[in-house]
Amino acid sequence: MSGSDPRVALQKVRRIVVKIGSSSLAHDGAHEELARAVAALRKDGRQIVLVSSGAIALGTKKLGYRTRPKEMARLQAAAAAGQSLLMRAYEEAFGALGIAVAQVLLTHADLADRVRANNARDALDALLEARAVPVLNENDSVAIEEIKFGDNDELSAMVTPLVAGEALVLLSDVEGLLDASGARVPIVRDVAVEALPLVRKQKSDAGTGGMASKIEAARRATLAGAHVVIADARKVNVLGRIFAGEDEGTVFVAAGKRLPAKKHWIAFTLRPRGDLWLDAGAAAAVRNKGTSVLAVGVAGVRGDFQAGDSVRLLAADGVEIGRGLARCSSTDAVLLAGRKGVNEAEAVLVHRDDLVVW
Repeated sequence: MSGSDPRVALQKVRRIVVKIGSSSLAHDGAHEELARAVAALRKDGRQIVLVSSGAIALGTKKLGYRTRPKEMARLQAAAAAGQSLLMRAYEEAFGALGIAVAQVLLTHADLADRVRANNARDALDALLEARAVPVLNENDSVAIEEIKFGDNDELSAMVTPLVAGEALVLLSDVEGLLDASGARVPIVRDVAVEALPLVRKQKSDAGTGGMASKIEAARRATLAGAHVVIADARKVNVLGRIFAGEDEGTVFVAAGKRLPAKKHWIAFTLRPRGDLWLDAGAAAAVRNKGTSVLAVGVAGVRGDFQAGDSVRLLAADGVEIGRGLARCSSTDAVLLAGRKGVNEAEAVLVHRDDLVVW
């Protein structure tokens, strides 16, 4: 993959997730422009899943708030009031082209639970088979943590492996990732080496958090085996240009070795409930060999977790080296930590099959 042109691969993808931000939908005709672009891609035999922001912005105006609310109850009220307006705009824009749309509201909890996530995947597959365009958004009217900490970049990165997306496009008001001189970076093959240092050097203004969020979404989606493009929604026919293989935006190349779906879920969807501190020997074995975490190698336990919860694995210096599913509760982990001669059933605190190493 290192020597190939990812833009050629983009011409061949068939299932695409497109995320569009609130600012990109603010101008008149934005929904209609997006609908026409999606319709054109569908004529080429592609399936499109939309992840759309905009409900809170529309609800803020509808409820007469002068600015975006900061209080949680008012944020939820704005989301509830604006979601119907957002879907009406999509209904009208796509309906004029004979395309059905379907609203899908998700919370982080929906994707963190394997049964609910599988149900969501099946529903999305059924919508795509029916030639509808699913329009996804966070269920901000009930999901407190999502409003405070999450965003739709993160949601789109979670949805991409859920629907087996081959490409993720993050449409915003930027032309892509910029280098130190302000020039657009056309291709990124290693997010950690090529992209993260550029984001860290930027000033922490209003735009930096947005790009940092998109880079993290790109990292997650590429590890799921999808190509990712950050592009400027204001450009005419930007989606058509991307999937025609033209030099548009910044392309993040799909990882050569993708994370299996379960491990991607462990790494990026589940929220850790606690930490296991590993001694030097255990940390080296996990880092270098991907071995299971044994009780004898655990030097400390932090948090309140149950069997099946996600835990962070920390080296002695506090650096996170991986995440995994605990095989016991935090109470039992404290009792077992550092002990030798533990029976085989209790010796493994995190099995290597349930472990992701950074």
